Amino acid sequence: MCYLHPDWKNSGLNWLFYRLTPWSHLSSRRAFVLPRPHGKSFAHRSELKQAKRIVVKLGSAVVTRGDECGLALGRLASIVEQVAMLQNQGREMMIVTSGAVAFGKQRLRHEILLSQSVRQALHSGQNQLKDMTVPVLEARACAAAGQSGLMALYEAMFTQYSICTAQILVTNLDFHDEQKRRNLNSTLHELLRMNIVPIINTNDAVVPPPVPNSDLQGVNVISIKDNDSLAARLAVEMKVDLLIALSDVQGLYDSPPGTDDAKLIDIFYPGDQQSITYGTKSRVGIGGMEAKVKAALWALQGGTSVIIANGTDPKVTGHVITDIVEGKKVGTFFSEVKPAGPTVEQQTEMARHAGRTLASLLPEQRGEIICCLAELLTEKKEEILNANRKDMELATTLGRLSQPLINRLSLSTAKLNSLAIGLRQLAVSSRDSVGRVLRRTRVANNLELEQITVPIGVLLVIFESRPDCLPQVSALAIASGNALLLKGGKEASNTNKILHQLTQEALSIHGVADAIQLVSTREEVEDLCRLDKMIDLIIPRGSSQLVREIQRAAKGIPVLGHSEGICHVYVDSDASIDKALDVVKDSKCDYPAACNAMETLLIHRDLLRTPVFDQIIDLLRTEQVKIHAGPRFASYLTFSPSEVKSLRTEYGDLECCIEVVDSMQEAVDHIHKYGSSHTDVIVTENEETAEQFLQQVDSACVFWNASSRFADGYRFGLGAEVGISTARIHARGPVGLEGLLTTKWVLRGEGHTVADFSEQGSMKYLHENIPVPQGSFN
Repeated sequence: MCYLHPDWKNSGLNWLFYRLTPWSHLSSRRAFVLPRPHGKSFAHRSELKQAKRIVVKLGSAVVTRGDECGLALGRLASIVEQVAMLQNQGREMMIVTSGAVAFGKQRLRHEILLSQSVRQALHSGQNQLKDMTVPVLEARACAAAGQSGLMALYEAMFTQYSICTAQILVTNLDFHDEQKRRNLNSTLHELLRMNIVPIINTNDAVVPPPVPNSDLQGVNVISIKDNDSLAARLAVEMKVDLLIALSDVQGLYDSPPGTDDAKLIDIFYPGDQQSITYGTKSRVGIGGMEAKVKAALWALQGGTSVIIANGTDPKVTGHVITDIVEGKKVGTFFSEVKPAGPTVEQQTEMARHAGRTLASLLPEQRGEIICCLAELLTEKKEEILNANRKDMELATTLGRLSQPLINRLSLSTAKLNSLAIGLRQLAVSSRDSVGRVLRRTRVANNLELEQITVPIGVLLVIFESRPDCLPQVSALAIASGNALLLKGGKEASNTNKILHQLTQEALSIHGVADAIQLVSTREEVEDLCRLDKMIDLIIPRGSSQLVREIQRAAKGIPVLGHSEGICHVYVDSDASIDKALDVVKDSKCDYPAACNAMETLLIHRDLLRTPVFDQIIDLLRTEQVKIHAGPRFASYLTFSPSEVKSLRTEYGDLECCIEVVDSMQEAVDHIHKYGSSHTDVIVTENEETAEQFLQQVDSACVFWNASSRFADGYRFGLGAEVGISTARIHARGPVGLEGLLTTKWVLRGEGHTVADFSEQGSMKYLHENIPVPQGSFN
């Protein structure tokens, strides 16, 4: 097997290298990562996936047990597993490790105690031992005693993954002697070329004091005082792409960690060091956070990207390194490129602050904003359509989108006019929203309780392809007084940008332009879903895959939506042929990409081989709908269409499944088994059968002799919708204004206390309902 070494021009080594490698080991490399030109660090987290050569620095607190005597074996094993995984992907991994002192301390304590117990037993001639004390152990001696054991442990752990390791001990002098420095560089390159993971540590048994007046001054000089500075020096020497420094803190904070206002700094820039306050050092390390930051900035200046993260948190230890390399928001990322706009965290704070002002506006003022937006949609029609044409042309050229997604991306004059009408409708209904009194109770004399409607807070709406979603959702957020964070698909970036600008223009008439923010940074959806302290509700608008991903990622934030739109139309034996044809055609063919389009057609068995059935099949063929046969339907046919692979399929195109049922009850059972609780329809002239269907089917929308496409906020008279929810708590079905409101309880008293209502108290509960006048507001 022949390998071309990436640094063959500069390494002074022979660039052609032959090596016999087991095929099983080679096949475990899932993706070979190509080297990149060194000299400039990565600008964004998403680029970290390209990192070829990586140094993982393990601080003392990471590898050491809580009692500081011995190693945290479970934690170390998970770190080794992640490093091995990345190594087997084709990356070049190096580890800078602490731990020799802790391992040696454990070993020497054991030996001293054992020696003392033997001497005492010999001296007294008895087994009664006096209290034994362990003398203070000198760090250099501990390091000498522990280094071999630490290395043996690494070797044993990496052997499980068929990876060989090598030990390298260095001191500061090794970097200041030019010959030693070249030798070290050559050795490391040779080890990496042979797929060996170097385990590097300071030689603490003989470590000299640091060279004076050379502490992190300039690119070419760095004093090796600790493993932070060692890792930084190695990273620059070896032209490393990424340095991951693991410690016992999450990263950098804008104030001392543990204080109430402390916030983790996601991205740190070289010019920001004056804005942070350093806390105390690690319980066992010697570097401290200030040393880490200085070392990180030095490495960044040398062209290596750096992340400082927590390697001790049991919730993330098992995947912290791989998460970082995948570009996820972990720890503090050091970058030389500062974005022009605010971070997503800053955007969320801005939205929340302006959203509270929005909620305090009069209903008429919020209505004015929505009407202004409706006017802008028609006035700026040409600008919007021009931006949309750019997105359409790019999507078509790249060929990355399916035809249903292309259809969703497209805007037209008719769509914009329909949007404007819906927004004006919403502006009228919004006057009855925030602050409406739902219930009023006299708890006791002079003690009254009200339940009133209030905004949820900060909404995050993630949508794909459909730019018309942006003004719809924005109008609903305005009407309900909610702050809004929008994350649209990059395929609609030009259209989304102009629509967001128009939305902020409308908001500015009452000074709340920041209440709606468009996330245009390289934020991954999974990272947005982790902002559980800033976002109150996530609403996904897109494919079932997108919704499922968000539901998995949003651990601490409620998600409102539906994972799939598997909608059924059941044609009963008593159906009208004309109504059946109209409903089936509209449900499937009007807009097959919509989530409320028919995906499965259920037909009563008695209709088979009748003119009704024949006309339905002819209709679908005329409309070029591809038919898949359900198992029972296929059994009735000599030559059938392709048998469906799953009865739980959302086609999103001109395709559908046809299945046969024996009765209305069997249709209901089929829907409950294979449906997604979205929208289901019965076509029949039998009122009793229809009513039973409407009552028994447990879906968000259930229709009788009407197309499934009516499941829509605009068509329901809501003006607009943020989506259709199949959840069974909070909002269900098309979610409009009401679904974006929650309630709070307001109690007005005169110094009342609960003690007044105890058995010995002087007051009694009344709990009398007080009538609420229509349109009453708090």
